[in-house]
Amino acid sequence: MLKKVAAINDLSGIGKCSLSVSIPILSALKVQCCPFPTAILSSQTGFSQYTFLDLTNEMEKYSNTWKKLNLNIDTIYSGFLGSSSQIDIVRNFIKSNPHAFVIVDPVLGDNGELYPIFNKDTCTKMKDLVIHSNLITPNITEACLLLNKDYKDNFSEEEVITIAKKLSELGPSKVIITGIVRDNMIYNLSYDKEEDKAFTYGLEYNKCSYSGTGDIFVSIICGLITNNYDLEFAVKTASDFIYKCVSYTSKYEDDRNQGVMFEMFLNDLTSINKKI
Repeated sequence: MLKKVAAINDLSGIGKCSLSVSIPILSALKVQCCPFPTAILSSQTGFSQYTFLDLTNEMEKYSNTWKKLNLNIDTIYSGFLGSSSQIDIVRNFIKSNPHAFVIVDPVLGDNGELYPIFNKDTCTKMKDLVIHSNLITPNITEACLLLNKDYKDNFSEEEVITIAKKLSELGPSKVIITGIVRDNMIYNLSYDKEEDKAFTYGLEYNKCSYSGTGDIFVSIICGLITNNYDLEFAVKTASDFIYKCVSYTSKYEDDRNQGVMFEMFLNDLTSINKKI
């Protein structure tokens, strides 16, 4: 039977990110994506102009309706949450679906800085959400924010492994720390507490940055984990896919806000045919 993922994120009409990438990618991976929108934007916020419709007041009703329908949700995947209220709603949604595998992308900041719309209260709320997760996918900045740890540009691999282990002590059994740049390479480090195993996978860093690549990465992880692929395979597949998309897009598109041309490579995902 096709498994269901509740994908909690915003939806942007222009700029490939959030739900606009999660829906096709999860579908390509043979998983039903059940969108749970947090906001609707005409274009993602990197553009000079955009409209924004906040759906916070609808989210609780949305969740309650799904509960009344007795939907069997296999995986819950939460991405960008724009307020403490939205984090509270997602936490309650997780509690109402105790059998679901929970993936939290704790979007808080980057490059050592908290995003301007967030504050210490947001970090505290996000940490509480992480406690209720099975897998989290922070970048190194977000990992430090969750642990109240000072950020620096040059964490060693051993230090990153220690950070991942400390994050797993908060609750999630699996941790992926993304986007670690070192020696002209970009790495993703994963840690599985149940196996007490760390795994680092790196590719050449082409210094191109596009909006939405993190959402694509986590969506691939989500689809593969939902269909019982192991963490190492999921991380390798997602990393290779992003690398291919960025390399291709950089030949044709210089506006990072547009996102990558992932559509050109969806066949790579539909061709994954491991029997579950």
